[in-house]
Amino acid sequence: MNLAQMNRTLSAAVLVALILSAEAPVLAEPQAALPVSLPTLQGMPLDAVLQEAMERNLDLLAERYSLSVSDARMITAKLRPNPVVSLGSIYVPIPGTNFQPNLSGVGPTEYNGRVDFLLERGGKRDSRIALAQADREYAEFALKNTARSLMLSVQSAFVDVQVAKENVQLATDNLRAFQAIVDINTARVAAGDLAKVELSRIRIAALQFQNAVQQTRLQLRQAKNRLQLLMGRRAPDDSFDVVGDLRRETLAQDVGQLSVLARERRPDLRSLQAAQARSQADMRLQIAQGKIDYTVGAQYSHQRVMPGTASSVSLFVSAPLPVFNRNQGEVARAEREGQQWAARLQALTTSVDTEVRSAFEQYRTNKDLLDNIETNMLNQAGEVRRTTEYSYRRGEASLVEFLDAQRAFNDTMQSYNQARADYARSLYLIDSITGRLEGPTK
Repeated sequence: MNLAQMNRTLSAAVLVALILSAEAPVLAEPQAALPVSLPTLQGMPLDAVLQEAMERNLDLLAERYSLSVSDARMITAKLRPNPVVSLGSIYVPIPGTNFQPNLSGVGPTEYNGRVDFLLERGGKRDSRIALAQADREYAEFALKNTARSLMLSVQSAFVDVQVAKENVQLATDNLRAFQAIVDINTARVAAGDLAKVELSRIRIAALQFQNAVQQTRLQLRQAKNRLQLLMGRRAPDDSFDVVGDLRRETLAQDVGQLSVLARERRPDLRSLQAAQARSQADMRLQIAQGKIDYTVGAQYSHQRVMPGTASSVSLFVSAPLPVFNRNQGEVARAEREGQQWAARLQALTTSVDTEVRSAFEQYRTNKDLLDNIETNMLNQAGEVRRTTEYSYRRGEASLVEFLDAQRAFNDTMQSYNQARADYARSLYLIDSITGRLEGPTK
């Protein structure tokens, strides 16, 4: 049995009690009192929940390492090539070979020490640094986009907990009302004013509402567990609770202004812009890598000649011949990647505009629905129920008419609660789509 059917059963049971008891009170609005109250704890507001999620969410913590990786790449990009030191010796005599430099014309033994330096050309180091900076900027915006998605998930889960709490409240209120009716009808049966079959029907309905209470409490626990998982809590806390009203403010911007905000502030758009800049930096680096580098070196040589010694210095310059490999493959790859990122950016920009329009239509529809329920349906449904109840007590309305009025009122209240939740979700969705809330940078 769903919640709407349970409310219909509640309406029928209340009417039976009113028929049998002229002094029974007029139906009142659902009260906040619960027969079995939830623990009264200090709940967490949405701001505190979001702050904890930003600090402890495991996916976000893993994404933060991207910045550390980018910082390490920056260190590598700034490094210069190491010099190369060579030590050697030639014409070293082998014992037993009767090596005689003066007779053979080879030698005497020579000791060498050489140092070579690589001279990078084409601005390779500056291009590496620019690429590393662009890579870090891309990682930073990717982190912000992950945080943006996490915020929307936390906000939606927060609304789920709020709605689940209202469902628990409604189910326990219905159970309380049925328990009171069961008590009244038990006394009526004992006095002979009510058939036992009617009492059995109400007791069955009460049992169904007990099941509904258990189901709604299970849904509340599941909603709280999902929210705590998003908050980075590895073990759910049964005492966890949230506080705060459903969001209800009205947007001040139209769809055009929201589109401008989204293009300016969406971190996923800015991450693609950073990726496009990164591809351009990569292109410059690959072009620089195609430029040949020079290697310069100096060598010191020392020989022992009889009756004295001799020393000399040699200078070297070497460079590869760019006959085959001019890094043309990597240049072409970087160029294609730049075109790919540009296409992705254009596609995402178009998609963002569509998302903004869809979210705004959803917001406007939910707002119109909520305003219509509050302006027209709530008062009318309550008035019809009260009037029908009064007429029924005077014998001017039938049981079916009163049940219909009660059912319409319950359906209206459920629609009202759902409309409030949908309206709050649409506001959070617009915040996320327009990038109004951005994640941390480190």
